This record gives sequence, structure tokens and C-alpha cells, in this order.
Amino acid sequence: MATQQITTATGRFNIDLQGPEGAPVLVFSNSLGTTLDMWDAQARTFSSQYRVLRYDTRGHGASVLTPGPYQFAQLGGDVLAILDSLGIDQAHFCGISMGGLTGLWLGVHAGARMRSITVANSAAKIGAEAGWRDRAALVRANGAAAMQALADSSPSRWFTEGFIASQPQVVQTAQAWIAGIAPEGYASCCEALAVEDLRADIARIQTPTLLIGGSADPVTTVADAEAMHAVIAGSELATVPASHLSNLEVPQAFDLALGSFLQKH
Repeated sequence: MATQQITTATGRFNIDLQGPEGAPVLVFSNSLGTTLDMWDAQARTFSSQYRVLRYDTRGHGASVLTPGPYQFAQLGGDVLAILDSLGIDQAHFCGISMGGLTGLWLGVHAGARMRSITVANSAAKIGAEAGWRDRAALVRANGAAAMQALADSSPSRWFTEGFIASQPQVVQTAQAWIAGIAPEGYASCCEALAVEDLRADIARIQTPTLLIGGSADPVTTVADAEAMHAVIAGSELATVPASHLSNLEVPQAFDLALGSFLQKH
């Protein structure tokens, strides 16, 4: 995979673009503490039919790192800026966790740019403000050591026990992603998550929407997905047998749910 750096109105972003020119564009947005590499399996699956666009979220991977705190208006605006810089008018969007909340923001504020939105393992309000602020402060205070500690503790939040036991290489790769994230970028995204609450806004989403929940997800539960499904008119709901990073844990089930949805739109 050869990523490239592009300059947009909101900064320089590390992207990967593959698939037939002229095909519908499908954007993948990573979770907190990961990079665009988390979508490797999906890029392989969908790049035969779609122009697959992956990017490192601001403060992550090789994309622009600006001082925080960040806001979801900024993270969503980055997606629009990337599309603008590439001359893409409309795209399908699929985000997981933090990326899913970015998708909801786009559905509320820029729905005309989205052909569809897939929101995986996410919620209109993720976690508690105090917890995110505490984590941001800890990371800012302790830097790389704090990122390593988060990497050490991440498997139990991200994967089921069975997957951790049977797929140690995947787990270790995911741990390396979070250990390598710049502390300021991670903390700034935590601060965005601390304050974003779209629960009163998502009923305005008119873009076709798929909600994917992981049956064993302790972070953003199936109940969170069901709550969004109840208020986003016409939305679809799929549940997969996985924890929080469901696209890594059950890629075939994830891709089946996503692919079936995309074919309708």
C-alpha cells in the first residue's frame, strides 16, 4: 500500500486511494487510536467495485497534527476538505467509533455530500465527558508512556477474549497503532469526544444510514445502535458477533453487512 500526502483547505492528510477511477467513492474513517491501516481488509474487499478512500484522522498516523482541543465540526470538515481537494462531489462514508460519530456529524451537517453513511460501533454521544477529559489530561501529562499504557490495556476494550487468544498478531498490530499515535493528537480527539452530543440532532439525518453494532461491544453497545436506529428515519441496523473493532474481529460479517447496504444505494 502506497499512501500519499495531499494538501487540503484544512491541512495535509495521509490518504490511500484505490479502485477503479469513475467508480462510486467509499470513504473509511478510523477509530480513536488507530490509522487508516485498520481498514486493510475492507479496502481489499471493496476496491473492486468502489473507489476506496482511506485517511488518517487529524492527529493520527501521518496526517496533520495541530494543537487541540479538536471538535467534530473540524473532524467532519476535514472529510469535506479531502473530498474537495480530490474533486469528489459525493461519497459513501463508513466510520467506526470516533469515525462513526464523524459520519453522524456529516449526516446532520453535510448530508447532501453523502450518498450513504455507515456508522459502526458508535453512538450519538460516546462515553462521559469527565472520563474523556481525564484521559486527555493523562496523555498530555505522560506522553508516550501514557500511549503505551493505553496500548497495553486496549485489547479488552477492542476485542473479545476469544479473539485475543486466537488472533494475537492482529491484536498486537492494533496495539502498535495506538502506541504510535502522537499524544497531542490523541488527547485532542478525546476532547472532541468529551463534548460532542448529537442525540438531539440525528433525527434530521435524511441520508441513507446503516448502523452496525457489535454484540459483545462494551464501549458502544447494541443498545446505542438501536437508539440511533429508532430516531434516524429509514435507517438499517445490523448486529455482528464482535466487540468494539468489529471490522477487524469479524471482517467477513462486517463486509457482508456493509456490502449489502451499499448495493441498495
